[in-house]
Amino acid sequence: MQRIMRENPYVPDSIGHYGNEKAIAEECGVFAVYGLQEASVYCALGLHALQHRGQESAGIAAYNGKAIEVERNTGLVGEHYNKHDVINKLKGFISVGHVRYSTQGGSRIENAQPLSATFLFGKTILSHNGHIVNATNIRKELSEEHGDMWQTDSDSEVILQLMGHSKERNFFESFKYALSRIIGGYAIIAMCNDTILAARDPNGIRPLVLGKLGDAYILSSESCAFNIIGATFIREIQNGEIVTITKNELKSHFPFARQRARPCLFEYIYFSRPDSILNGKSVYEHRKALGKQLALENSIDNIDVVIPIPDSGIPSAIGYAKEASIEFDLGIVRNHYVGRTFIEPKQRIRELGVRLKHSPNIKQIEGRNVLLIDDSIVRGTTSTKIVSMIRHSGAKSVSLLISSPQIKYPDYYGIDIPCIDNLVSAKQSLENIRKKLCVDYLNFISLDGLYIALTGQKRDAKKPFFSDHCFTGEYPTQIPTDDHDKNQKSLFPQINNE
Repeated sequence: MQRIMRENPYVPDSIGHYGNEKAIAEECGVFAVYGLQEASVYCALGLHALQHRGQESAGIAAYNGKAIEVERNTGLVGEHYNKHDVINKLKGFISVGHVRYSTQGGSRIENAQPLSATFLFGKTILSHNGHIVNATNIRKELSEEHGDMWQTDSDSEVILQLMGHSKERNFFESFKYALSRIIGGYAIIAMCNDTILAARDPNGIRPLVLGKLGDAYILSSESCAFNIIGATFIREIQNGEIVTITKNELKSHFPFARQRARPCLFEYIYFSRPDSILNGKSVYEHRKALGKQLALENSIDNIDVVIPIPDSGIPSAIGYAKEASIEFDLGIVRNHYVGRTFIEPKQRIRELGVRLKHSPNIKQIEGRNVLLIDDSIVRGTTSTKIVSMIRHSGAKSVSLLISSPQIKYPDYYGIDIPCIDNLVSAKQSLENIRKKLCVDYLNFISLDGLYIALTGQKRDAKKPFFSDHCFTGEYPTQIPTDDHDKNQKSLFPQINNE
């Protein structure tokens, strides 16, 4: 079996760091409202619900019937969009928003979204979650052929640049052309005048869902954002689908050759909020099922208490404890009000940094055989600190189970998983990792067990249901190199005549 440990808690700090160590970082979040007065207010509320997906910057655009206004700021949604003077600038019945964690491009305000560009058909706004894996090649090609000027170092700008180079002269056709040229995982919402376009990548790697509030349409990275504004979940946008919304009419298009859906496993394991819906069930239910499967795969003797590493380890720990008939307890208390850890001058103080976010509930630990449950292990350094904290709190023994398989390969679709050299499971045996973490027992859920918990069936090696490349090295798309290659055009999706 395999083992993984996550480097950050469910909601990371405002810069995605855990102490002095960079964590697995959330992707971005997109949100849109079509057909409500004060749409930007609803958009701001929706972005609040998606804040866990990105804390570097937030932006909102609104269309008032004559013009599009855009406000973008670094920091959290609540730091800017609870101010009347800001929201009052964003009048209108259509609004598009974004919260950002950078997968490519730095944390500068220039890279904050929504991005904007003006074409012959009008000013266009774009919000993007995911990553375009051939963005570097496209940049080089456009720069060599046209000498283009770039406003950001974000991969998202590639989409707007491609729209500008399209021979088509309308919003939908130029958008479709841009999508025909890009490879990767993405959920995109674009707005021009009174029209919204929304698209999901051909494999459906990145999530995008549709809801309604009265007659208004709502788009979001996760369904949890519908709850905060009272909207109703309708469905997921399908893989390879482009949705057009204009005058409160929604139409669906599938302009590219259909591919098999392969949604991102980390949405189930880690990223999505527990109250979001994925594949017909709440994420909370999925994670409890992962814990149950961990119990079926791991019968550990003499465990007195199951303790989750908060927050995303909690549902899996509940599922394990129920299946194994072992006491569940909150032996670690999470501090949700910690921002960036101060700069620590000495090793001893650095070692105490973990307690800024995780504090032991000593009376639930002392003198007991403890089983910790978490969602993933990346480098293993934070796991080592937490295990040490539990031992120093008087635990008789410490075991660790992880509700995802071992992460052995990097991601290219919008998750900040580091290169192989920094992945502990890519370089070391299970026994060596156990010794490094100083635990008495260590294991990860099996890949088949992961599939069974989430789908009821083992993994079909010929047709895997998920994008599971971080565990298997099998990527759902071709991964272009950074070297410019004119032949990359052979990788582009084939357009259907629709």
